[in-house]
Parts: sequence; structure tokens; C-alpha cells
Amino acid sequence: MTLSPSGELIARIEVVNETRALAVTRIATGQHIFAASIGDAKVRDLSWIGEGRVLIVTSQTQSIHDLGVPRTELFYGMILDLETKSVVQVLRQTPDVLATLYGPASVRRTAQGEALFTRGVNVINGQINLHRINLETGRGRSIESMDRDTDDYVLNTDGEVIAIAEYLERSGRWSLHLPNGRGFRETWAVDALVDTPTIIGMGRSPRTIVVSAERPDLASAEAESEDGFLLFEVNVDTGEWIRLPFEHHPDFLVHHPESRLLIGAGRTEEDGVRYEFSEPTAVRRWSAIERAFPGKRPRLVSWSDSLKQVLVFIDTGESGLYRLVDFNTGVADVVGVAYPTIPTEQVGVVRPIRYAAADGLEIDGYLTLPPGMEAPANLPLVVLAHGGPASRDVAGFDWWAQALASRGYAVLQANFRGSTGYGRAFLEAGYGEWGRKMQTDLSDGVRWLAGEGIVDPARVCIVGGSYGGYAAMAGLTLDKSAYRCGVSVNGVSDLRRMVKQEVWRLGEQNNQTVRYWNRFMGAARFNDRALDALSPALLADQVDSPLLLIHGKDDTIVAIEQSRLMAAALRRAGKPVEMVELPGEDHWLSRADTRLQMLRETVRFLEAHNPVGPSSPAPTP
Repeated sequence: MTLSPSGELIARIEVVNETRALAVTRIATGQHIFAASIGDAKVRDLSWIGEGRVLIVTSQTQSIHDLGVPRTELFYGMILDLETKSVVQVLRQTPDVLATLYGPASVRRTAQGEALFTRGVNVINGQINLHRINLETGRGRSIESMDRDTDDYVLNTDGEVIAIAEYLERSGRWSLHLPNGRGFRETWAVDALVDTPTIIGMGRSPRTIVVSAERPDLASAEAESEDGFLLFEVNVDTGEWIRLPFEHHPDFLVHHPESRLLIGAGRTEEDGVRYEFSEPTAVRRWSAIERAFPGKRPRLVSWSDSLKQVLVFIDTGESGLYRLVDFNTGVADVVGVAYPTIPTEQVGVVRPIRYAAADGLEIDGYLTLPPGMEAPANLPLVVLAHGGPASRDVAGFDWWAQALASRGYAVLQANFRGSTGYGRAFLEAGYGEWGRKMQTDLSDGVRWLAGEGIVDPARVCIVGGSYGGYAAMAGLTLDKSAYRCGVSVNGVSDLRRMVKQEVWRLGEQNNQTVRYWNRFMGAARFNDRALDALSPALLADQVDSPLLLIHGKDDTIVAIEQSRLMAAALRRAGKPVEMVELPGEDHWLSRADTRLQMLRETVRFLEAHNPVGPSSPAPTP
């Protein structure tokens, strides 16, 4: 859902079963000025191009055999013209260029009018140049030469490139290039084998950009920054770096919808997202919104160019409401509901919790209780491990946790070591701890909840997706004492094989992705056999409890082979296992029908092996 520049129109995607529909509404009258089905496309983003066009970004799981592109998630852009009701594809009929988006598309309001920019892959020369898109035909015109070493770029308000970052994959060298006459010159470079600097749009003035980097020569790193990086504002004409004066290191930046200048930032905290604005109008507007919704921690979705209309999302204590705050009228109307069939009384309370791991490290997380539960005692528990692992669980409505809580389970979501949001030392404490302390951080949470009398330690199962799927399998092989069953969704079962797959996909052994996983998993080198001792598929004979494996057939992040390997190993060992394959589903569970199938299968399995009724011995496999 997104507001038009004037704040008079709102565009949104409605989902009914597996059909997506784009609707554009005039807010003042409620009149639908456009509504049409866009089929079962996986819609990833909506953006306004001026007041008369909408950019729809979708993705499909595809391969391009003729070009040697393996099965991956390819992104496409469609431009809807509200006046003519016509739709054109971005980069359509651009000579020798694939009609797929390489990186995000950028909208600018230039002296020549509204404009759209994106990179496109030339199948003849391999260049991945920046193109300006003809909004009527979708055809692209190359305006800046770029290649595979071009990591990112920054456009100014008028659509001119004012900074380019390059990254050499093999050597790990990252460099910043700033304007020099008609071209660019390298102004700073650093060796960054794993953690690379990034450029993040314009700064607070038109001739500055924001760079996230580690510059000990300019400022000391902060503990709250996971990578040790700080945010700097760099003048593209003088090359001068100055540190941005945010009170806390932010997770993301906020730029003005019209000028694209930096006006603020946001940071995820225990009870939600906290914003910090520097532009005076934005400061006043957001302060008023926070006063209007005390304790709700609203999240910014979009706002009009004048900042007088602000679209916010609220999901504290409810399943999720979109509200349009209009500062002209002083009204905050509900304009959308994330889960319209889930009323507030069916939403379980989410409590922030904190406990000590076995080695004394403090672990934060969230406990979701069954709806209406006020004094929990002796509840069955589901440990729901997040993916990443360099990610985190957050406050608010979590559809997966709430689905399980609605069936009578308490749900523990622990931000184990290696999670983001708790500083560099906490993230690095997870390096090399797959299946070790990252795993026992979860079971330590079970023991703490049992000690508090909240859960029944004899009725605990572990569930998770991606890395969380690995954690579910590791909970039945490497840290078995706490769990009577497990459910892995799109999980990793063989660590060494997963890294090998990345080498095959990228076509190069010495790359940043492999270096990243080696560091996090604790491998000394590529193909380190030490990872076998942490791989559940190679430990199948140690499983004593039932395991359900669920995997999307279109998963291009963790191949479905990982679940099939685990299922085959368990069957050979005579262990209890079920396997469910989700047709047409990707790593992110993007489709409504297969997401529901995953939930139904998970609940069925949990109710069979970890019933909500009175405590009973774990079933014998």
C-alpha cells in the first residue's frame, strides 16, 4: 500500500486466495479509479511515478538456460498508466537487454519530468548499465556504463549518478568513485572480504551521499553496530567525510519522498521501531503520530510529498491496521486491514522476555501466549526459531507465532547469539556456533520458562524456517534433551553441501558468499569436513523424536535437496519422518495457499506429537 505524491490517491494490492488485484482509490471520495486482477504474480513492491503511473515489481522463480542463468528469483517491473489503463513492461524491447530488473528501480522527478531508472543485463557484452525508462513504451536508454563489479550507485534528485561503488569479488576490494569531470575517480578504497561498506542514497543536501563504513581514522566503531560500521555523509565534490549525528546507530534510513534527501532513520527496539528525524516538518509530524498512538509504535509506510498525509501500520495487540493520518483534517482513518478475518480478541499477547544462557549471556526474545491467556502455567511450548541467522524476531503480530498460539501453545521466539539488533559483540558471539551455543540458547529459554512455571518441559517441540529449519533439525540431533518433535521448513541439513551449492550457483569458489558462510558456520576453509559434525543429515541415527520436513519446490535459497537428503537419511536409519513438498512455493512462503498448507501440516503434526491436553510422556518413535 502506498500514497501518491499529492496524497490524494492510494494504491494497494488486495489478495483473495491466490489472486492479486491492484486497486487505486481516490481517498476523499472512496472512488476506485482503477481495479484489475494481476493474477497470481508475487508482488514485491509498489511505487508511484508521479501522480499518473504506478510501478508494480513482481518476481518469478525461473532459469534462463540459454544464458547459463541457474534457477533463481527474477524480478520484473510493470508500469500502469492510470489515464490509458495500459501496462508496459520495464526494459521491454530494449536491444540486447533482458527485461528483468537488476537491483531496485529508482523514481525521480527530473527537469524533464517524472523518470524511472534501473539497471539491465546486456546479453551480448555482459554490461549491466543504468537505463532511463521510457514510461510510455518501457524501452530503456543506457545513461551510465556499469558492469558486474558495480556494487551500487546513487542518483541525485534530477536522476544524475553522483556516486558509484565497486566491489571486486575475488580480492574483496571495495572502492568509492565520485564525479570527476564527465567521469568518475576513485576516492577511497578498503579490503573487505566479508563485510563491505555500502552507499545508501543522498545525504542531507543535494551534493552529499551516505556511506556506511568502518573508518577508524575518522571515528571509533560503536558496540551497537553489528559490523563496526558507522554512517558518514560524504561530499561528492570535495570528498569530505563527516559522521552523521544520529543518537543511536540506525537499522535503516528515511529519505524525503520528493527531494530524496536524508531526513531521518529508524531502529528496531524491544517494543517496536523507533524513529529519529532531523528535518523539522518530519519531526513535528512524527511526534504528533506517536502521541496519537501511545504504546503502539506505528511504522511508517509512505507519505505524501508535503508530509501532510502519512500512511502508517500498527500491529501491537492486533493483527495489523493501515491508518491514513491526514494533518489537514486531523483524522486518522483505517484504510486497510492486514488480516481482516482475525479480530483483536483472537490475537495472543506478546510479552518481551529476557533470560540468561548457560554461559551467562543475556538473551532477549518474545513469548506469545494463547488468546485470552492472562496467567500462563504449565503450557505446551513451541520454540519458533528465526531464519538468517543474522536476523531477529521483533515485536508485533507474527502470523506464524500467532497461528500456533491460537491452537493453545505458548510460542518462544528467542533472539539467540548471532542475531542482529544487539550490537557487534552479540553478533560475533554466534560465529562458529551453529549447532552449539546458538542452539543451546534456544533450549536454555525452554529451561527458563519451565523454571518460571509457564511451560511444561515435557511438552516442547521446535519449529523454524531457513536457519530456523536447521535449528529444528539440530534440536533433534545435537541438542535433543528439550524437544519431543520438530518441524523444519526450508531448512539446511548438510552445511558443507549448502556452501558447495553456492559455489556452483555463483561459478566461483573465492567469493563473498562462501567467505560469509565459512565465518558464520566456523569453517576453516571451503569444503571443511568439520561442518559434517554439525550437519543433521549426517547425524540421522541420533534422532529419537518425530520430524516433519516442509520445503518449497521453488526455493532458490536453500535447495529442496536439503530436506530430501534429511528425509532419506532418516528413513535409512529407521527413524520417524514426514516430508511435505510445496508446489510453486519459494523460500519466503510468498503464496497464500501453500503458506496455509504449511501451517495446517505443522499444526496437525504438533497436535499429534505434542498435544495441548494434559502432560503425557513423549511418544515412543
